[in-house]
Order: sequence, then structure tokens, then C-alpha cells
Amino acid sequence: MEMQMDFKRKLPVPKELKEKFPLPDSVKKAKEERDTIIQNIFTGKDDHFILLIGPCSADREDSVLEYMTRLVDVQEKVKDKIFIIPRCYTNKPRTKGTGYKGMLHQPDPEAAEDMLAGIIAIRQMHTDIVKETGFTCAEEMLYPENHRYLSDLLAYVAVGARSVEDQQHRMVASGVGLPVGMKNPTSGDITVMMNSIIAAQSRQTFLYRGWEVTTTGNPLTHSILRGFVDSYGRSHANYHYEDLQNLMKLYASTDVQNPAVIVDCNHNNSGKQYLEQIRIAKDVLHSMHVSSDIRGFVKGLMIESYLEDGCQSIGNGVYGKSITDPCLGWDKTEKLIYELAEML
Repeated sequence: MEMQMDFKRKLPVPKELKEKFPLPDSVKKAKEERDTIIQNIFTGKDDHFILLIGPCSADREDSVLEYMTRLVDVQEKVKDKIFIIPRCYTNKPRTKGTGYKGMLHQPDPEAAEDMLAGIIAIRQMHTDIVKETGFTCAEEMLYPENHRYLSDLLAYVAVGARSVEDQQHRMVASGVGLPVGMKNPTSGDITVMMNSIIAAQSRQTFLYRGWEVTTTGNPLTHSILRGFVDSYGRSHANYHYEDLQNLMKLYASTDVQNPAVIVDCNHNNSGKQYLEQIRIAKDVLHSMHVSSDIRGFVKGLMIESYLEDGCQSIGNGVYGKSITDPCLGWDKTEKLIYELAEML
């Protein structure tokens, strides 16, 4: 029986797309400068606290750019303590494999999938963000083959809870040259996350985009705690003081370089109750005050936020409101960032 795939068209390889949409020198310089700061934070040379913050999904350029522009002013006011890496997630995992899969698939959420238009749109948006705000952003590496379309623009890469056990994600993470956060799997087994970090910090040889490639290993690979689900489908948190202590002990039993954790304040840590992110963020900072070890170990927080509170169905048309998971609105976001800076 033949494969049941309709090969629609050949898409440009990343090298071709990068040549067609080259980056101005100002963008390259901004990325280089930010990459150095972020690397220094993860290696302990810089004590800034990272805030990975932004929409659950970057669904349209105009509202995303407005969000990022507002964030610039806040960053300026907290720059002594907090280093912001905006979330600009254009590839969205879907638990059941259906629905909106992000701008990569649908540059217009209300139109049909168009992946050629999508890869152009996501490259354009990331470029425009750097040009207009100076921010380089975080993306989820949902599809390892697609990383190279944006590899010259990104500041940070996250590997999701459903991808963290996948061999290709681990191997590609070993060669991206950026900090990569490995989320704990949905089961909550942190040894799975740790194995993923070890694999990504190791040298690897594998098949990638039709090439045999080798990597030197990525010493900036680290953990992201995002909560988990039990066998009955109930959410459980793993951001508490004891969870952070246990993860530090697990790190101590390995040869992993640059032990570090980012706490994801949403997903199963909040039970997807987006307002809980405010309390969770402050709880993590409290743990940092209690323990100097935890203070050095926790490098930052991940928070889902957009212009408007909550979420909406596609087609409802509320500007700046999430069409995937619910997010903190702008007023609450701004207030929270200032409160976190005060607490640090």
C-alpha cells in the first residue's frame, strides 16, 4: 500500500529563506549582545532574573508587536534586576492534533493552512520585533526541522512536555547554540527531563534535514518545571520549595553543567487558571528568599500574558486576546513585573 500523503509543493529550505529575507546588521548586533547576556545568566556570571513572558500563541503580528512595544517600556524600568525574553510562539502543539497550530500553519487563523506563507510570516514577525523593539524572542521547538528558519533570530528555545522524550528534539537541542529549556513530561517524571538535558549536553551525530550532522553538546540546556497530570487527568504543581530542593538534589547526582531551572507559572502548575500565575510567581520568589541555593538555581519564570485577560474562540475578533490558552491581560502583567522587581 502506498503512503497516504499528498506532496503539495516543495518549500524553500532555511538557507534559501534566509537569503531571500536577510537580516539587517542592527538585528544581528542586537541578537549577539542579548545572546551574551543570556549565556552569562545561565552560567552564573550575571545575576539578572529572566522573565520569559508573552502570548500563549503569537497569532497576529499587529497585536504581538503592540504587546512587545509596551514591554520595552517596562523592561527599561526593571532593567537592573530583570532581563525580559518575550515569548513569540508560532508553532503550537495541540493535545488532540486538531485545531489552530500556530502562525507557521495559519498566518491567518480564520483561513486555510498555508505553510509557505506561514514560514515567511513567522520570519517577518520575528525580524520586525527585533527591529522595532530590540527584543530577541523565545520559541517552542515543536518541529526540530523548522528551527533553522528562525535560528539567526531567536534568544531561547523551549522543548515541550510532549516532545521532551523524543530523540530528535534532544539531539537538535545539543546543537542549536542557544539556551534550551526542557520541560518535565506531562507525567511529571523529572528523571525523564534530566535524561533529556544530559542527552542535549552531550556530543551527538544524527540525520538532520538530509545531512549527517555532529554537535559539540549544549551546556546551556536546563529544566523547566510546568506541573503535571496524574492518571486521572488532575493537575498537580511542581514549583514549590520542596520540588525545587528535590530537583537540585537530582542535578547534584549527575554531571550536568550549569544547573538551572525556569518555573512555568501556567499549564499544570496553575491548572490552566491563568490568574494563579501571579501567586505562583511570587511563591517562587519567596522560596528564593528562604534559600540562597534556590536563589542561584532558579534563573527565571515563564508567564503567559497578552493585551487582554483570558482567551477567546477564533473568529470572536477581540484584539490582543489569546485564541489558545488564557493569558494575563496587560494591566495585570505590568503590575506583576514591577512587583517581582521589588521582591528580587
